[in-house]
Amino acid sequence: MKILVLNSGSSSIKYKLYEVTGEDDRFSALAEGGADRIGISGAFIKHRREGGKPVQLYMDLANHKKAIDEIIKLLVDGDHGVLESIEELGGVGHRVVHGGEDFTDSVLIDEDVIKALHVNSVLAPLHNPPNLMGIEAVTALLPDIKQVSVFDTALHQTMPKKAFLYALPKEQYTTHKIRRYGFHGTSHGYVAHKAAEALGKPLEALKMITCHIGNGGSITAFEDGKSIDTSMGFTPLAGIMMGTRCGDLDPYIPLHIMESQNLTPAEVSGMMNKSGGLLAISGKRDVRDIMEGVREGNKGCIDAIEMFVYRIQKYIGAYAAAMNGVDAIVFTAGVGENEFNIRRSILGNFGYVGLKLDEQANSKNATIVTTEDSKVAALVIHTNEELVIAIDTFNIINS
Repeated sequence: MKILVLNSGSSSIKYKLYEVTGEDDRFSALAEGGADRIGISGAFIKHRREGGKPVQLYMDLANHKKAIDEIIKLLVDGDHGVLESIEELGGVGHRVVHGGEDFTDSVLIDEDVIKALHVNSVLAPLHNPPNLMGIEAVTALLPDIKQVSVFDTALHQTMPKKAFLYALPKEQYTTHKIRRYGFHGTSHGYVAHKAAEALGKPLEALKMITCHIGNGGSITAFEDGKSIDTSMGFTPLAGIMMGTRCGDLDPYIPLHIMESQNLTPAEVSGMMNKSGGLLAISGKRDVRDIMEGVREGNKGCIDAIEMFVYRIQKYIGAYAAAMNGVDAIVFTAGVGENEFNIRRSILGNFGYVGLKLDEQANSKNATIVTTEDSKVAALVIHTNEELVIAIDTFNIINS
């Protein structure tokens, strides 16, 4: 069976095609790419067959339906494609950011699911509408194909009330559904299971903290195999500071800025989401550039990394306290997987729990970066959110 994974944004669509073969349901990537600048001049699709060279094709992509139509054409193209016919496609899996409280797992898409996704769009107005555009485009182009929705929020539906409720009047939750939801669920779940495999123990037996640190970032605590707390909240703005997101703030600060500087909610939202975080402190949004600035002695870059590390340390420490201990700390995503100096700085504050860093293993981005006698293991696990979506899609279609 061939499974197409789609991640639809407001003006872009990322895609990856998998083939499932053999009795052990082995997943092999056949092609991947992305459509960019949808609805904007200069639109293009970047496409690569597995083992081949990438090609970039400029074309008019007026909307998501047109973009997905062109992606399908590429997948069956004689020069660049990997399918003889679109009939080979067995299903399509979609990343959907927000499932609210309606979905605790991935689901086969039907009319009721689509209605619920529209309702939940109020909780993720920047993400769910384009996710829905992708679903509706596939429905129009391939009306008989089975589609599955995989949610960023589903993993965190296991959080207890003490973790997900905010101290606001009760109706803010019961009527308006304002609570902590958490995000990056596909990544946190994937790396948690892979880390447990690397340690040779069941996830249910481990107190684990997973750190998804990229341009966006979040920290999750796992106990008894479940997410019991996570740093992102009602929106992906909460938690640690990120590339352009400010992370946790005194909640009155946005109100004060609006009142004292005569700014609109939209302007303050842009400030916190697009002009905050590492960019606000260092003037740069890419951690690689910021680390270069640190080496050059740039004060803004030094301050940004010190703040970044400190906030991650605070969440790890808080979750270790919440679980009354920690067995493993896991790093993933672009920064977590590759920036060994940042990992060293973060883990430097956890000697008190018996964590001993293996400097050589850490500098090589090895899977396990702590010594054999370390009481707490630290690991680097490469995330693969597309694979999670493909696996869920295959399992649900065949269940």
